[in-house]
Amino acid sequence: MSAQAADAPVGRDTPMEISALHRVNGRRMTPPWPDGMQEIVLGLGCFWGAERLFWQLPGVHVTAVGYAGGVTPNPTYQETCTARTGHAEVVRVVFDPAETDLDTLLRHFWEAHDPTQGNRQGNDIGPQYRSIILTVDDEQRLLAEHSRDAYGKALASQGRGPITTEIVPLEAFYYAEEYHQQYLDKNPGGYCGLKGTGVSCPIS
Repeated sequence: MSAQAADAPVGRDTPMEISALHRVNGRRMTPPWPDGMQEIVLGLGCFWGAERLFWQLPGVHVTAVGYAGGVTPNPTYQETCTARTGHAEVVRVVFDPAETDLDTLLRHFWEAHDPTQGNRQGNDIGPQYRSIILTVDDEQRLLAEHSRDAYGKALASQGRGPITTEIVPLEAFYYAEEYHQQYLDKNPGGYCGLKGTGVSCPIS
């Protein structure tokens, strides 16, 4: 967590108001999910391009962007951008394990960004852009750690530095403002900061 509670905005008790309907597939972005669905929360820089990456993948039921990994309850975008809430920009990925698996999602996660950059992703600088995996149970944590170790070896073999990605339990996911949800569908020419390392992730 990148901000101390004493330095963080107080936040609010009321969640962000959103339509709750995914603009691309029309499914609900808020729980409860259909039976059998699983979720994981991933941060890989600016969440606009990251969300588009995942909503396009087979087996992904729905996505939503938001804030997680910090201390301020129900933060705004402006508060998160101060770097004092401790939150990262993240994507909630709800998926059907009968159609895809966590290893596949994690492979896309690793290959779509540079997880060695610490509190930045390219020109996007600040802890809100850090690489982070927020897991919902021990099984996800173990799979995430295994994938991190495997990708770390692949990066090292290409002369890349160590992975800085956090792997932590998901304590709370706060939805971002409506205009951020599926932003690149609303604004097809909008900014997308995703840029991988070009190193393939050697997990199945």
